[in-house]
Amino acid sequence: MVYTELEVWKEARMLVKLMYLQFPQFPKDELFGLQSQMKRAVVSIPSNIAEGCGRNHHKDSLQFFFIARGSAYELETQLYLAFDLSFINENIFDEVLLQIGKVRKLLNGFINYFESLANKP
Repeated sequence: MVYTELEVWKEARMLVKLMYLQFPQFPKDELFGLQSQMKRAVVSIPSNIAEGCGRNHHKDSLQFFFIARGSAYELETQLYLAFDLSFINENIFDEVLLQIGKVRKLLNGFINYFESLANKP
């Protein structure tokens, strides 16, 4: 499987770009705070999808897809915090939240597919 052709990976990359375009709006003193946490979480999503695709066993792959999904939830919480702290405006919040939802939906489908493969004899 070539992960670079997967819709879930492509959408996760779009999420990284969308999020990184927002970081210049964050206060400078947040460089090593919430901003740093958000960078790690958002980059973790496509990275773990790619790593999961590189594994030899479906169960190994699933572990990385679960981590990617967890990072999406983590990023969503951090996005709410950034909005609460007025680091991003409502339009950006809504746009990023929509993209996170799209990635999570695709990732859930991908996980379900791999779980069906892992359960085959």
